[in-house]
Amino acid sequence: MKNTYENDVLSIYPCGSIDTANAEEFGKEVDELRNEHPEGQLVLDMDELRYISSAGLRQILRLKKKEKDLKIINCSSEIYDIFEMTGFSEMIDISKGYRKVSIDGCEVIGEGSNGIVYRLNPDTIIKVYKNNDALEDIKRERELAKTALVMGVNTAIPFDVVKVGDKYGSVFELLSAKSITKLIAEDPENKDKYIKIFADMLKEIHQTDVKEGALPSAKKAAFGWAQWLKEYIPAETYDKLCRLIEEVPESNKMIHGDYHTNNVHYANNEAILIDMDTLSTGHPVFEFASIFLAYQGYGELNHSQIEKFLQMDYDTATYVMHKLVDFYFDGKDEVYKQSVMDKAKVIGYTRALRRTIKRMPDQKELIEHYKKQLIKYVEETDSLLF
Repeated sequence: MKNTYENDVLSIYPCGSIDTANAEEFGKEVDELRNEHPEGQLVLDMDELRYISSAGLRQILRLKKKEKDLKIINCSSEIYDIFEMTGFSEMIDISKGYRKVSIDGCEVIGEGSNGIVYRLNPDTIIKVYKNNDALEDIKRERELAKTALVMGVNTAIPFDVVKVGDKYGSVFELLSAKSITKLIAEDPENKDKYIKIFADMLKEIHQTDVKEGALPSAKKAAFGWAQWLKEYIPAETYDKLCRLIEEVPESNKMIHGDYHTNNVHYANNEAILIDMDTLSTGHPVFEFASIFLAYQGYGELNHSQIEKFLQMDYDTATYVMHKLVDFYFDGKDEVYKQSVMDKAKVIGYTRALRRTIKRMPDQKELIEHYKKQLIKYVEETDSLLF
């Protein structure tokens, strides 16, 4: 029987079955291991246990009498049902295991800072989180998705949490839906049709009222990025940047925060929004800042970065961004549309500079580029409002 002892936790891994034939032996082995490591918590990891009889349950009960903090994890549905029906789940901390899923050979739909989205089959997709301990992130994103759905935004709700190697994933149902990115690639002559769908969804999101406090503030996040840069940009740039952000009024309108064509899918004449962990509220300038970065900013010195992220070439990405702005601000002239994107670049370069310094401090050329652009656009901008 395998076991580990780390951080004052003795983990024991029963396998096969615990029944009349081996229950007493199982109990003795656990006692011996506990004598070797008498301190800390005892955890029984049932990932490889397939059956437990009444004799096995009696051994668990005996352990519970000795171990007040006994914890049982990774139970199969069958084992968990036994514990639940016998009342053990009411007196012991018992949790189910997670179904194991392989992503070998699966198509990559998109990638963000927190995870990679794969298509498992024609009907389902899975977001695999990069953080190995992502259960809280998954719970938060599930709640955000529910919030958006209740408020009328058509979004996919995760219906299962699974294990993918040593990472966790959320499984979503998207019945034969295709991303806007894929639709554009498959039917480039009609790309404007799909970009219009993409723009209409964005307008719907931005018209959605959110209960105060239900989502984080985009303005607060942007102000934090600016403050972080205090030691890296000229004092006059820093002061003006902070003032520009402070002067943007708070808003209860929804913002997606990572809006690109891999995160909008289309099926049965309706658009479906995915990847909800960046939902917030605020002025649209913060949304267009992230759109600028996704379609141009992150690839200004290396176009392949955009191609890798969006799965479309840089020229197509630039076209999509400009066409999105055209549809979103239908009726406005080109000067107005350009001013919107120039204002968005103030926030975009703020975020990009901070991100690059933190994650890629050796990328000196890129850091200098973003710094130069930020100084330029802050100097030329009197207000972020439009």
